[in-house]
Amino acid sequence: MTGPVGSRAMVSAEEALPGRTTAEQLSNKHVVLGTPYRPPFPSPNYTTAVFATGCYWGAEKGFWKMPGVFSTAVGYCGGYTKNPTYEEVCTGMTGHTESVLVVYDPALVSYADLLRQFWECHNPTQFQGQGNDHGTQYRSAVYCNNNNELQLAIASKEAYQRALKGETIHTEIELMEKAGPFYYAHEAYQQYLARPGSRPYCSAEPQGVSLPPFASWAPPALQASHAPRLPEPYWEKHGPRPGCTIKGPNIQNRWPEESL
Repeated sequence: MTGPVGSRAMVSAEEALPGRTTAEQLSNKHVVLGTPYRPPFPSPNYTTAVFATGCYWGAEKGFWKMPGVFSTAVGYCGGYTKNPTYEEVCTGMTGHTESVLVVYDPALVSYADLLRQFWECHNPTQFQGQGNDHGTQYRSAVYCNNNNELQLAIASKEAYQRALKGETIHTEIELMEKAGPFYYAHEAYQQYLARPGSRPYCSAEPQGVSLPPFASWAPPALQASHAPRLPEPYWEKHGPRPGCTIKGPNIQNRWPEESL
């Protein structure tokens, strides 16, 4: 069954648009952080994560503001079309989500911290959409690099669903080997909300509910290696809340603040 604009029905691989072999030509310089968002990255310790929360503009800003994040980019993941354009993704005929690539230093910010930002920055109980945006390209998703991340994503989903009083979470959780690759969006939409003349729009609907403490949901074997780096006072001050990506400054948060 095809998935036209705004449809909740996923397009099949056979019906998806074919795409192209040519990737987007990009500056590869983050508008706010000044860092590259395409590999190679300057440290072998940096790793990547990919999330989808609906419209990628606000989600990207929320992630680039986190301490320990080296760079971010927006693009598409979880679909079939090769090197899709924004216009193609919006038709619902590529199967992709609007996604955010996060490049981070796990010594400074952990995957558990990124998961907390992900869950708290949108409403994962909405199906195939977020806020005013409807369609499969706006579905919620976590794309994992390995089985450890997959276990953490699934466990955090179950914990957040309990925190939401049992409301059904519709977030798609897949390994990148199945959902990838991540295709970069065009230059004008990279770090869009920090660009002069950008439209101050974000459809995300944070629920004001915190992810339960890491120790209460993380698999025991992963607790030491993936413990959060950002303490509760950070989240009390900088955690997602309605309108935060529109009203807040573009600069990256520092923690502890004494380091400013």
